Amino acid sequence: MRADRDFAYGAAAGLLGDLLLGDPRRGHPVAAFGRAAQAVERVLWRDHRGWGALHTAVCAGGAVALGALAVRAGRRSRAASVGLTAAATWAVVGGTTLGREARAIGGALAAGDVEVARERLPHLCGRDPQALDADGIARAVVESVAENTSDAVVGALVWGAVAGVPGLLGFRAVNTLDAMVGHRSPAYLRYGWASARLDDVAGWPGARLTALLAVVAGGAPQEALRSWRRDARLHPSPNAGVVEASFAGALGVRLGGTLSYAGRVEERPVLNEEGRAVAVDDIERAVRLSRRVSWLALGVVAGARLVRARRGKGWSL
Repeated sequence: MRADRDFAYGAAAGLLGDLLLGDPRRGHPVAAFGRAAQAVERVLWRDHRGWGALHTAVCAGGAVALGALAVRAGRRSRAASVGLTAAATWAVVGGTTLGREARAIGGALAAGDVEVARERLPHLCGRDPQALDADGIARAVVESVAENTSDAVVGALVWGAVAGVPGLLGFRAVNTLDAMVGHRSPAYLRYGWASARLDDVAGWPGARLTALLAVVAGGAPQEALRSWRRDARLHPSPNAGVVEASFAGALGVRLGGTLSYAGRVEERPVLNEEGRAVAVDDIERAVRLSRRVSWLALGVVAGARLVRARRGKGWSL
């Protein structure tokens, strides 16, 4: 019972901390994890799925184990438990930085400075900025805001609700590993397979909750639901397609189409084909929708834990 209340209070404090502080410019815990994962990769890398799976198990398992040890150490003190959950939540969510980066690119586009927008785009996503004009950059930003609302906020909250601090840290570890080695480059096609598949599994519930809350909070529920149900399955990602389709319908815009990653061109299906082309102003609308979805997600997961606490059935590991 106490663990459920501690999670609810700590998660709320952590999300508020992210709103007020954002990510630190130096010494971010996720960056420290990334350096550790790179060190493990230097030792284990082979062009083989099995070695990649070991890399995933060592790094993600280490993050979960660290969280479990921290929970055990602070179990006797309620203040320590709430504080640990708050610190972990703040460390793993990134909604404020996501919004800042998106708005910075939107501001450059609004000022007509496409080159500055191109320089900043890699801070947000892996698209090739030189292959994009102003409209393409705006679309890339909206798509990234949609996907990262799930990856950087909602997914972490869902796993925190399920497994407490170990769930928060484990989800961020899996998501970070996918970004590092889960792409289909020659070096990681086999080595990163396990990280990519585990990220698909871990991201599944958060993506669906994100899409559902975008339907609720976007102001066009019928359009968002229609786009989600009809178009999400066309996307190559089982999770990104869900949130991008829902955001597209909620915002009344078209997403998808031609994409370029490091010189590799992909043709993605169009999501919400009835919508209009993305405009610069839609970046701000996407950021605001992302913020509403994030706070609604906190309400859902914290409320679920509090209901469980009243029934005397805890979820926490």
